[in-house]
Amino acid sequence: MIRIVDVRSKLVQLRLAQRAGERHAGASEHRWGRISCHQTGNYCYYQSRRGNATEEDVRKEFSFFPTSPPRNRSCLGFLLFGFFCHPFLLKKKGPLWKGHVCANEAFKARKFSLAINLYTKAIELNPNNAVYWANRAFAHTKLEEYGSSIQDASKAIEIDPKYSKGYYRRGAAYLAMGKFKDALKDFQQLKRICPNDPDAAKKLKECEKAVMKLKFEEAISVPESERRSIADAIDFRTIDVEPQYSGARIEGDVVTLEFVKKMMEDFKNQKSLHKRYAYQIVLQTREMLRSLPSLVDIDIPHGTHFTVCGDVHGQFYDLLNIFELNGLPSEENPYLFNGDFVDRGSFSLEVILTLFAFKCMSPSAIYLARGNHESKSMNKIYGFEGEVRSKLSEAFVELFAEVFCCLPLGHVLAGKVFVVHGGLFSVDGVKLSDIRSIDRFCEPPEEGLMCEILWSDPQPMPGRGPSKRGVGLSFGADVTKKFLQDNNLDLVVRSHEVKDEGYEIEHEGKLITVFSAPNYCDQMGNKGAFIRFEAPDLKPNIVTFSAVPHPDVKPMAYANNFLRLFS
Repeated sequence: MIRIVDVRSKLVQLRLAQRAGERHAGASEHRWGRISCHQTGNYCYYQSRRGNATEEDVRKEFSFFPTSPPRNRSCLGFLLFGFFCHPFLLKKKGPLWKGHVCANEAFKARKFSLAINLYTKAIELNPNNAVYWANRAFAHTKLEEYGSSIQDASKAIEIDPKYSKGYYRRGAAYLAMGKFKDALKDFQQLKRICPNDPDAAKKLKECEKAVMKLKFEEAISVPESERRSIADAIDFRTIDVEPQYSGARIEGDVVTLEFVKKMMEDFKNQKSLHKRYAYQIVLQTREMLRSLPSLVDIDIPHGTHFTVCGDVHGQFYDLLNIFELNGLPSEENPYLFNGDFVDRGSFSLEVILTLFAFKCMSPSAIYLARGNHESKSMNKIYGFEGEVRSKLSEAFVELFAEVFCCLPLGHVLAGKVFVVHGGLFSVDGVKLSDIRSIDRFCEPPEEGLMCEILWSDPQPMPGRGPSKRGVGLSFGADVTKKFLQDNNLDLVVRSHEVKDEGYEIEHEGKLITVFSAPNYCDQMGNKGAFIRFEAPDLKPNIVTFSAVPHPDVKPMAYANNFLRLFS
């Protein structure tokens, strides 16, 4: 019998240390014999060597616990997947002993990283099974690792050119990356393989619509050199506010704390802000952001603190919870929000207007960095564009796109902590001066320093590798160490990746990922986190928190129709 236990919490680690090699607490009454403990990565496998229990026995005895199990059931947060997870058991014959069964159970429990590890074990035992590759591709998609998903789906197609799910998985990954023409080819092939499948026909039709829309937009687009700023054409002072409007109001040109509080309370009650004030906030923020360098230096005086938050992704009610836990932004309680404010969550407009309003109220109370989702291509797919069009107007869609190009790419805290959304670079020797000199006032390119800042991810192996997302790269601890040494820095803080505990410390303690959208997309079950740095030592104090309830508006409610079909 195998139990899989998440060992990331200190309490679980302590209990594992106490129990490793001992008889499992509570298991002495069972007929399955002595339990041995094997830790792999973030999970611990508790294994009974007798293996004489049936699957029904195991499920009756332990079942699934989404939160903490009773005290006599050992550690916190375990999942039981039967007895097919250990490599020596994977070799057994019969449906109960196949590794992919356990991986499927992990997938159903939304433990996608674990599912990927288990599908990998199944692939190692049988590398010519297209199903395993396609299933692992699907798990990669759930973690937004679209590059890895495309690779796995391509392998499934190579093994079995008539395996329909291979084309389905790869096409879905291409769509998620905005590569509509590549996706169209896969769905056309899917339709040829399954000519009578109505679902395949529906997917193909939606993909064809997306490609036609893309061609139309390309045909009517204005060259960049001829494009006028929409901000220059807007005068919010000429917009009248109707007498019956009862929401938050800005008196004159000054955004006050009282206004921001009233606006947040209105948003909390699902009330709208008048477009006059929305224009005023966005335009004032644009002017402030335009004046900033691409890499902003932030001084943190002795005896003060500074808070860094990761991705929020339109989860407005969780943003309010951060402020409840850590206080509102002010000069005495400053924040840095490290990109990906919008998309996926269906309250992205409320999030961005709140952050921009605090910036207008007090520029030194809040700092904002660009993430990969502050871009036209992502907003078009993942919901922000549709949400803004629905709640405000088409003009605001263009205005936000313009303002996002003004966001700085990174920050340096007290000369020692380097903070960017994604990660580091494909070449050694990058200096902070190189980042400061980036011309950021554009849509993100597909390669180069700006692309890598927004898209890259750390990896456990040394050196550099291809990006699991299909954009940017993966970089190891040696890359992080050299970058810090070259620039006299102590720590890299980045966001960009959902983490079960809301954060992860990697690369020998020199890199921290922080993610501030708990229960991401209402399905991942993760915690959120933020980091408080205390000057002068800048020791990171990580605070985790759980998701809070929100109105019954599903994530991706404003996303493109074709993407919702695959969600």
